[in-house]
Amino acid sequence: MEFRLLGTVSVETLTGPLPLGPAKRRSLLAALLLSANTPVSLGRLTECLWDDEPPSQARGVIQGHVSRLRALLAGADAEAYGVELATLGDAYVLRAPETLLDSQRFEELLMLAREQRGPADAVLMFKEALSLWQGPALSGAFAGPPLRVAAHSLEESRLATVEQLSRAYGALGEHHRAAALLTAETAAHPLRESLAAELMLALFRAGRQSEALDRFHRTRRLLADELGIDPGHELADAYALILRGAPGPPGAAPPKSAEASPAAVPPGSGGSPGAGGPSRVAGGGTDVAAPAPPRPPFPAAPPSPAGDPHPVDLLPRAPRGFHGRAAELAALSRSAAGEAPVCLVTGPAGVGKTALALQWAHRNPALFPDGRLFADLRGFSAAGEPALIDVLREFLLALGVSPRRIPESVPAAAALFRSLTARRRLLVVLDNARDSATVRTLLPGGADCVTLVTSRHRLEGLIASDAARPVPLDTLETDDGTALLAGVLGEERVLAEPVAARRLSELCGGLPLALRVTAARLAGRPRWTLAALAGELADERGRLAYLDVDDTGVAAALRLTVQHLPPGAVHQLARLGHHPGGHYDPYAAAALAGTDPVTARAALEQLAAAHLVTETAPGRWVLHDLVRLYARSLDPASAREALIGVLDHCIATALAAADTAEPGGEPCFVLPEDFRRPSAVQDFADRAEAMRWLATEREDLALTALAAREAGLDDRAWRIILLQWPQMVWRVRDSWSPLLELALESARAEKDAYAESRVLTLLGWVLTEEGRTAEAAALLERSPVLAREAGDPLGEATALVNLAVVQAELGELPTALENCARAVELTRREGDRHTEMLTLQHLARMHLTAHRPQEALDCARTALDLGPEHEEAARRSLLLAVCGEARLALGDEEDGVRLLDRAAQEAERDGYDEGAVRALEALLRVSSRTEFRRRHDEALRRLAEES
Repeated sequence: MEFRLLGTVSVETLTGPLPLGPAKRRSLLAALLLSANTPVSLGRLTECLWDDEPPSQARGVIQGHVSRLRALLAGADAEAYGVELATLGDAYVLRAPETLLDSQRFEELLMLAREQRGPADAVLMFKEALSLWQGPALSGAFAGPPLRVAAHSLEESRLATVEQLSRAYGALGEHHRAAALLTAETAAHPLRESLAAELMLALFRAGRQSEALDRFHRTRRLLADELGIDPGHELADAYALILRGAPGPPGAAPPKSAEASPAAVPPGSGGSPGAGGPSRVAGGGTDVAAPAPPRPPFPAAPPSPAGDPHPVDLLPRAPRGFHGRAAELAALSRSAAGEAPVCLVTGPAGVGKTALALQWAHRNPALFPDGRLFADLRGFSAAGEPALIDVLREFLLALGVSPRRIPESVPAAAALFRSLTARRRLLVVLDNARDSATVRTLLPGGADCVTLVTSRHRLEGLIASDAARPVPLDTLETDDGTALLAGVLGEERVLAEPVAARRLSELCGGLPLALRVTAARLAGRPRWTLAALAGELADERGRLAYLDVDDTGVAAALRLTVQHLPPGAVHQLARLGHHPGGHYDPYAAAALAGTDPVTARAALEQLAAAHLVTETAPGRWVLHDLVRLYARSLDPASAREALIGVLDHCIATALAAADTAEPGGEPCFVLPEDFRRPSAVQDFADRAEAMRWLATEREDLALTALAAREAGLDDRAWRIILLQWPQMVWRVRDSWSPLLELALESARAEKDAYAESRVLTLLGWVLTEEGRTAEAAALLERSPVLAREAGDPLGEATALVNLAVVQAELGELPTALENCARAVELTRREGDRHTEMLTLQHLARMHLTAHRPQEALDCARTALDLGPEHEEAARRSLLLAVCGEARLALGDEEDGVRLLDRAAQEAERDGYDEGAVRALEALLRVSSRTEFRRRHDEALRRLAEES
C-alpha cells in the first residue's frame, strides 16, 4: 500500500489504485495525510473541503467521506500495513508508517542527499526523490485554502530540489545536463528568478554564453511586462558574473568569448551618452553588437556626503537556525519594490518578527549600497522605549554627521536625517515599534530607501498615513517547527524521535520563541528524550513555566505586550482564559467579562490589534493555546465566576436558537435557580440562522458542557446538551450518543428525575436511529416512569412514543399501539398541539404497519389539522406520506399517488431528503413513471453525499 500526494491524490495497492470517488474525498485524504499520525480537527477539514461558507451539513458530509474512506482502506487490508483511520472526539487521525507516504519518502531522500559527501551520490539521491513526482501536488482534489498552501509548499520544495540537483550536476562538470534539466523547469516557471539564474550559469559553464545572456534579457522583459519589476539580486548577480567571465565554481574555468571579455560593458554603464540602442565593443576586427545592459534595480546613488568608503551597517547578526517563512520573505520582497516603501511585519509576541526582518535584510545587501540602519524601539520592553533623539543621533552619527552638528531637538534632527537620506539607497529597520507616531519620525527621506518595521500591534495609522504594506506573521507549521528544533539540537536527535518532535512543535503552538526555549532546554540536557519533554509540556498547568529560560520566555514576552493594554482589554483577556471552548463572539466574551457585547467587541478589537486574539471570521475570535494559558494566570480567582457566566450565556442563546428553529416546541425545562441572565442574548432571524449557530457552536457547546460537569455544575451541563435537540433531530445519525451520555451522568448526579427522563428519551431515540435497538429499549423502559415521578406529562408522552417505536421494531406491535394511544391522551389533556401532532404521526404509522389504513388515515388527517402550514417540514412530509400510503391501501390509487407526490415535493423543497426518499419509494411501488425514478435517485445521491 502506498499513499501518494506528489501528483494525483491516490492510494496504490497491489491490485491497483483504490476508487476514492469525488474530489472532496481526495481532499479529505490529502488533509489527513499532510498531518499523518496527528489528529486533524473537524474545523480544519472543513476549511480544506470548502472555499467559502461551508454548508450546514458539512459535518455530515465529512463523516460520510470518512466512513467510505475507512471502508476502502479496510477492504485493501490496511491493518496489515499498520494503517488506521481513527476518530478522536471531533477530530480524525490517519495513522500510517511514514514509509508508505510519498511526500515523507521525498523529504527523507532530500535529507540523505544533503548528507552525501560526493556530488555523484547526491545526484542519485536527488533524482530518486524527484522520480516520486507524478504531476502537480494534490491533483484530483478540491483544493480549499489550506490545501492550496500545502500544494504550493510541496511545489516550492520540488523546485528547490531541481535547483540543488542542477548544482550537483555542475559540481560533476555535467553542465549540459544541468542546463537541460533547468530549461524544462524554467519554461514551466518563467518568472522564478532563481531558476533563471541557475540556468544562465549552467548555460555559460556549458559554453553557451549567448544563450545565457539571452535568457537574462528574456526574463528581464518578462518581469517588467508581467510584474512591473526589475530583476532581483540573484538574476542581476548571475548576469554580472557572466559578463566578468567568472561564474564557475572553484577550479572551473569559464569558456572564452567576445561577450565575456573585459571590454564588455558592465551593468549600469548605459553605453554611449544618450544611446538607446546596443553598445559596441571591439572583437576580432569587426564591430560586434553586445547585449544592452539591464537597468539596475534602483537608480544610481550619489556618493556618501561624509565620504565614507564603506556603507554603514548597524544590523545585528543574521538569525541562526532560521527555518521556513518562504511566503513571508517573498511578500517582503514584493512590498519593498515600490517607491519609498514602508514594510510592516506584524504578529504576536514570540512569532519571530525580528528574525524574519533580519533574515530578509541580510539576504538582500546588494539592494542597499549606501548601508543598513537598525534601531530597537523597545515598544514592549520592561526597560521602556529609547528617546527619539537618541535613535536619531545614532542614525546621524552612522551617516557621518559630526557630533557637534547633530541638532538637539527631535524635529530638527529628523529633518536632517530626511535630508541626508533623500538621495541614498538605505534600509532602515525599526524593530519592536509600539505606535505609528514613533515610526513616522524615523522615516527616511529618499524615494529609494526601504523602511522595515516590526510590531506586535497592527499600526493601522501607519498604513493609512504612509501606505505601509503589512506582512502578517503567523505561527509556524509543524514541519517548520520540527526543522527549527533540528537546527538547534541536530538532525540526528530529531530524526531519532520524529513523532515526539512533531508533538513538541504542536505543544509549542508553532511559536518560534517557545520552540527555541524548548530546544535550549533539550540542548543543555543531552540525556533527556524529546518524548519526555513532550510529556511535561502536555500538562497545561506547568507548560508556561517550562517555556521560560533565564530572562527569555513566552510568559515574559506576553507580559510585556499586556502591560501596554488598557485595563478593559486586560480584564477581557483574563476572562477569555477561563472559556472552556476555543472560539468567542462578543456575546460570549461579554458573558465571561460581565460586560455587554458592545464593550466586549471593543476589547476584542484591542486584543486583536495587539495580536493576542485572532479574528477567524467576522465576529468570531480565537486565542492561541499559549496565550490562553497566560490569560488564565492573570486572574485565577475569577475562574468559576467566568465559567458560570459563559454557561448561562450558552443556555440563554441555545434556548433562543431552539425557540427560533422549532417555534411550536414546548420548553425543555425551567432555568436553574441561580441562573444569571446575560446582558444581551443573540437574536436569530429565522430557522436557518438558528440551526447554523447550533451547528457552528457544537464543538464549543460540548466543551462547555464537559467543563460544567467537571466543575460540579451539573444543572448547567445537561441543559446545554439537551438544548441542542433541534440539531440532534435534524442530524440524528451524527454521533450524538457520547454527548447525551454525558448529559445523563449530569442528570443522575443531580438526582433530577425530570432531567434524567428527558435525556433518556432523546438518547433512546438516537440509539434507535443508530440501529442499537436493544440498548434503546433498555433505556426507554425507565423514561416514562421517571417522567411520571417528576410530574412531566408531556415528557411522559414523548417517552412513550419513542418506546413504542422500539417496541414496534422488536415485533411488539400491540403494546406499541397502546403506548402511542396513551401518549395521545396525555398531550390532549395538556392541550399541547405540537406534541399531540408528534404522537398522532407515530400512531398513524403504526396503524399502517398493523394493516389498519383507515385508522392511519384518520390519525394523520387529525394531526395535519392541528399544525399550521408553517409546521416543521419533516413532520408535514411524513404525515402526507402516511395519508398517501393509506389511500393506496384503501384502493384509491389516484389520490394516494397525489398525496405521496406532494409529500415528496415538500420534503425536496425543504432539503429533507430522507422524507423524499421514503415518499418516492412508496410511489415507485405503484408507479413506473420516469420522473419518480429520477427524483428518487437524485434524493438518494444527495443523501450519500451528505452522509
